[in-house]
Amino acid sequence: MIDRAMEDGVPAGIVLADSAYGSSSQFRSHLRSLGLHYAVAVSFQTTVCLLDDKGRAQEEAQSISDLAFSIQEAGGFRRCTWRKGIRKNLSARFALRGVNAAGMSQSEQELLWLLIEWRDGEPEPANYFLISLPGHRTKKQLVRLVMPRWRTERVYEDLKGELGLDHYEGRRFPGWHHHISVALCCYAFIVAERVRHFPPAARGVDEALSQPLQA
Repeated sequence: MIDRAMEDGVPAGIVLADSAYGSSSQFRSHLRSLGLHYAVAVSFQTTVCLLDDKGRAQEEAQSISDLAFSIQEAGGFRRCTWRKGIRKNLSARFALRGVNAAGMSQSEQELLWLLIEWRDGEPEPANYFLISLPGHRTKKQLVRLVMPRWRTERVYEDLKGELGLDHYEGRRFPGWHHHISVALCCYAFIVAERVRHFPPAARGVDEALSQPLQA
């Protein structure tokens, strides 16, 4: 789908994905071969090589889960707020480190940002992200970039809960395709009406992508 979008001239953006896609080094490498940057969730079992202050990779790779607990023990997590919620600001504790992905060829190695989210009261991190954007980024800018992916989950839940996306019980592709298409068209109409009556405040991702990105 991404290949087709590029072939059809869809403007390139930063690819967001859940860990089912993000954990695949082949998927990430293909995005970079297309000239696309990504900010993807990855499995806690993903292994990386931590970079020192001069950008040199440590020889020993480690899982990002082990790295997260090491950072936690050293007090390396800091609170970051990424948007205003209905009742309160949405925030969590985050840590950011420069890494190389383990197991990649030398020609494919590049600076990646490992962003780790640890929510209050939880015994372990909630999410891990690998981000390929070059140069210096602030933690807040990267948090604002990855967190809007919750909208995808919200859309999926709305489609199931309000429009019966998961209610199709047939076994043939044409029927399934028709059902999905109708559900998506209905949802598109609802979103258009919502935007017409309640114009969104489109900061967040726009801020993260358009501001000068300096540490």
